[in-house]
Amino acid sequence: MKKYLAIGAAAMLSVAMLMTGCGGGEKKAAYPADGDISVIIPKAPGGGTDTSARGLLQFMEKELKGAKFVAVNKPDGGGITGMVETAKAKADGHTLGMVTVELAMFPHQNKIKNTFADYKAICAPIAAPAALIVRKEAPYNNVDEFVKYAKANEGKIQMGNSGVGAIWHIAALRFEEEYGVKFKHIPYPKGSADIAAALAGKHIDATLADPSVFKSQVEAGNLKILAVMADTRSEIYPSVPTFKELGHNMTVRAWAALVAPKDTPKEKLDVLCAAAKKAANSKEFKDYFKKQGIDPTAIIGADADKMMKEDHEMYGKFLKLAK
Repeated sequence: MKKYLAIGAAAMLSVAMLMTGCGGGEKKAAYPADGDISVIIPKAPGGGTDTSARGLLQFMEKELKGAKFVAVNKPDGGGITGMVETAKAKADGHTLGMVTVELAMFPHQNKIKNTFADYKAICAPIAAPAALIVRKEAPYNNVDEFVKYAKANEGKIQMGNSGVGAIWHIAALRFEEEYGVKFKHIPYPKGSADIAAALAGKHIDATLADPSVFKSQVEAGNLKILAVMADTRSEIYPSVPTFKELGHNMTVRAWAALVAPKDTPKEKLDVLCAAAKKAANSKEFKDYFKKQGIDPTAIIGADADKMMKEDHEMYGKFLKLAK
């Protein structure tokens, strides 16, 4: 009798193990198909960061069998809440987040303690460069002519920016240092749309800002772009030179990057980076971003980490000048 009871118990145990996926039964799915992946977006729905994030995730999902990304918008505190929450999340590959260029600025402004070192980058799908944009009828058609005019009229060129210490103000300060000129800085804290309206309305003379916001005015012939602060030419404005081509290695860009908490296992980061690279190099990905008026970017893994570190150091220097 005891023998039969033992056999019965063993049989029940075997069934239980099969039901729970143990002992040779159904195996648990491998990462990233082993559960939803939450992605914290530190900006409101519909903006450039949100659009870029959702586009990237859409194409990465196609490259990762069984993966499901769930985007969660947390724009509180100008993006600080979302970026802090990403840094503090469990480093298991199931919570990722977007961080923006403000991460390179906020620590120097005592707004946040986190820095690039608290994350591991997967992909930056957007890195919009500052572009030197002027009115169509302006008496300068290239950067050399603009600089010559600025030196002859020191402090008279009214340069629109997005607020004291904000990214496009930093771009203008970077230009001043590089070329030895001085502008009259005019802040428009509500953003690039107001700068575009002021430039088209002849209230200011120039700006250094993301050219995507000015696309319709440029196409209408009301404004012209003299150069962009990027490493390579824009796919949207391929005829416009970079400052690097002109012999001035200046890079100021409004980026957003998909990241993981810093202690996320390398094998999981490798899976995500490989998918991001494949997705970002696809024609569908590039067409998606161009349709949004955004230059498609593919800065992957360690290269994105390097970009965040370099910008952290650069903003640390120029934010001192902005005070």
